Amino acid sequence: MQWCRGIDGCVDPARIAHEAQRLANADVFCLQEVADNFSSLAGSRGEDQVAALAREFPDHVHVFAWGVDVSELRQHARRSRFGNLILSRLPLGRVLRHSLPWPAAAATPSMPRVALGVLVDAPFGPLRVVTTHLEYYSSAHRAAQIERLREVHAEACAQAAIRPDGKYADDPFRHLPQSASAVVTGDFNLAPQDPLYARIQAPFGDGTPRLIDAWRASHPRAPHPPTFRLHDAEPGETPYCCDYAFVTEDLVPRLAAMRIDAATQASDHQPVILELRS
Repeated sequence: MQWCRGIDGCVDPARIAHEAQRLANADVFCLQEVADNFSSLAGSRGEDQVAALAREFPDHVHVFAWGVDVSELRQHARRSRFGNLILSRLPLGRVLRHSLPWPAAAATPSMPRVALGVLVDAPFGPLRVVTTHLEYYSSAHRAAQIERLREVHAEACAQAAIRPDGKYADDPFRHLPQSASAVVTGDFNLAPQDPLYARIQAPFGDGTPRLIDAWRASHPRAPHPPTFRLHDAEPGETPYCCDYAFVTEDLVPRLAAMRIDAATQASDHQPVILELRS
């Protein structure tokens, strides 16, 4: 979402919100590159974009996870944060924030990354929704981050199989429902031909349900439409797809629609819109 910055260079959280609502009356919105107090970003005035976006979705609960958390040199300055935002109209259960690997890499720009996961009460039952934004400049970082995403998924599926014993009912140890059914979405910064695209969908050796690209499952004969560099490609750059929604195998029969809007220029990425049958 490039900190709510459109192709025209204007940073406007309200425009992002209105365009998202125009494209889909969604129960859950997943946004990446949301900034708070980063006046150094192009076009930004340091606005609290989490609060600004939350105001535009009064029927949704918002949850924010930041990988970047820094401060200016001034004492008592408000911290600057950059990360992922989920807005949900569905009731929320447990929220988890996962730090992704950030290997040391000399002379390679990078930043800390996170995956934000929430459990929502979908019409067909509990559903995990995870959104993330992987490293742009380093394939080694992306490889490590995808392995961690696979670990997070396997861990959640194992947690979903545990039966509560009722020993702790009202404290932090209290058992809460978890779900093996999941949607994992975001900007993965890799093309479909990248081996890491196949890796995230690789089978698990312990029976953990696979993650399947919802576009391929819905459009098996159609190539991925580009989601990046469609309206602002520099000379020599080619548009390509790097934004995906992966679903667990059990959700494939529930895929009602999967589309990518190619027209909007509210962001440097094109929106991915997924609909599941109840």
